[in-house]
Amino acid sequence: AVHRQEAIMYQYYKGILIREGTEGIPSQQLRELSEKMDWCSPSMPQWQNEKFSIALRNSAWAFTVWDKEMLAGMVRVVSDKVMVASLQDLMLLPEYRGKGLGKFLVKLCRQKLPDGNWSVRTTPENYDFYIKCGFSMPDANNATMEYDGYILSKTRGDRK
Repeated sequence: AVHRQEAIMYQYYKGILIREGTEGIPSQQLRELSEKMDWCSPSMPQWQNEKFSIALRNSAWAFTVWDKEMLAGMVRVVSDKVMVASLQDLMLLPEYRGKGLGKFLVKLCRQKLPDGNWSVRTTPENYDFYIKCGFSMPDANNATMEYDGYILSKTRGDRK
């Protein structure tokens, strides 16, 4: 097995620590952030916590937001690191929103592949935010297709 070493970089944004990298972030903190965002049910079995760490580690790039020892937000990117990239799991606890931090996280991500094609899958209440970050709404000639395997497995009863 090849173990890649990743350089961890730290910077501050208005007194909040931004950490670049995917290693060493406890899966329990990732789960707790997801629960606080209502992206994960508290009834999800604890043994599934590893999914959060695995998804983060397998991402091309990631940035986490720390207020002292508390994970207050994160964003991760799935990419081929050459042509295309997709923002995933942009999360900020409510008390950290409205201060430009989300836009700063998107900017950090896009700096990783400045000439690439970026996408994000989101909900209507977030459209204005992503437009302010430089994304555009798809039209009939440029639509994003999707297959929701994760949701379909829950609908079939395969996943609780």
